[in-house]
Amino acid sequence: MALRIDLQSEDLSIAVDTAVRNINAGEVIVAPSEFGYIYLCDAFKKDAVKALHILRGDADGVVTQIFIRDAAVLPGLVKSISNDIEAVTRKFWPGPLSITFNAQPGLSWDLGDSGKLGQVNIRVPENKFLAAVLKNTGPLAAASAALSGKSAVLNLAELPIYESDIGVIFSDGILRSAGKSTVIDATGAQLKVKRLGVIDTKELTAVIPNLLT
Repeated sequence: MALRIDLQSEDLSIAVDTAVRNINAGEVIVAPSEFGYIYLCDAFKKDAVKALHILRGDADGVVTQIFIRDAAVLPGLVKSISNDIEAVTRKFWPGPLSITFNAQPGLSWDLGDSGKLGQVNIRVPENKFLAAVLKNTGPLAAASAALSGKSAVLNLAELPIYESDIGVIFSDGILRSAGKSTVIDATGAQLKVKRLGVIDTKELTAVIPNLLT
């Protein structure tokens, strides 16, 4: 059985230390996010990312999202950062905005596509626990703890795995999902909305008037 830590009763620093230790050891952990429980692991540990995909039952070519601590990490991960990207991340990070970039070539990771897509989707979460963990790690591969194609897991009683497959599970009770993140595509010459979620078009165009919707 996986170690379980209740974030509603455990000291935050102890919980963070436990998460970081497991992540650094190449384990996959379960943690709460704004949109449900998720799997997390070191984005640069290929065996851990592969294990994450196996837990979800992902098909070949499915890639994980990347969580980072703040926008200052972006230059090491993506090819270019426009003025519009600087503006939108300053406004909406941390928060429910995901951005797809052209990845820096030569990064030693495999997020599920063997590097063939050359793209990466990145977000800075505003969940307190995740933010604290990310201050002590590098970029983390993140994906819903649900089976591929299924609804988010809001109750750990519905976690669709054997707990022995996980390093540690961090519980925050039964979650209330805020909905979905808004996704922007920054791989072309002009930013484009790929999916509307918690952040709507009006909020986005107030920051990026030339945004394609």
